[in-house]
Amino acid sequence: MNDRRVLAVHRRRKSSAGTLKTLMLVLAVLFLAAGIFLSRGFMLPCFLMAGLYFLFGFLSGRDYEYILDERTLQIDVIYGGTRRVTRQMLNLDDLEIVAPHDSEFVAKYRKGGPEGDLPKFDYTSYEDSVPYYTMIIRREGEKIKLLLDLDEDFRNALRRICPGRIKE
Repeated sequence: MNDRRVLAVHRRRKSSAGTLKTLMLVLAVLFLAAGIFLSRGFMLPCFLMAGLYFLFGFLSGRDYEYILDERTLQIDVIYGGTRRVTRQMLNLDDLEIVAPHDSEFVAKYRKGGPEGDLPKFDYTSYEDSVPYYTMIIRREGEKIKLLLDLDEDFRNALRRICPGRIKE
């Protein structure tokens, strides 16, 4: 049975990203004007600021793809819509629990809880209207906490693979 599921998640840009990009562009123009009228020493900061402007635009645009294949969950990060990097490759045999982030089932894994010091990886969209889930799983012998936007179809597929570990 080769039941492969792919879920694409678009991450909303933070509100401060637009302000920061505008500030970088204004500084680049000011450094350019200072380089033309005052000293050529201002040209290097101008070009560095322009380079940072484009680099920030590329790195701040992130999308995620959750790929469920047999008993493996792969999480890819897509930077700027072009560059794909596999961030997590997880064996679902090591899955402990998947539950809504505010559920009592994952309360002990919250910050300040008995197991709240787990490494946390956030792969959510930051959309207020989309509920996200907490996944606790072992990776290389240590427990990690993943925050994921899982739709009903993806949760049902996980429920078939790992019955009893997916909570609502």
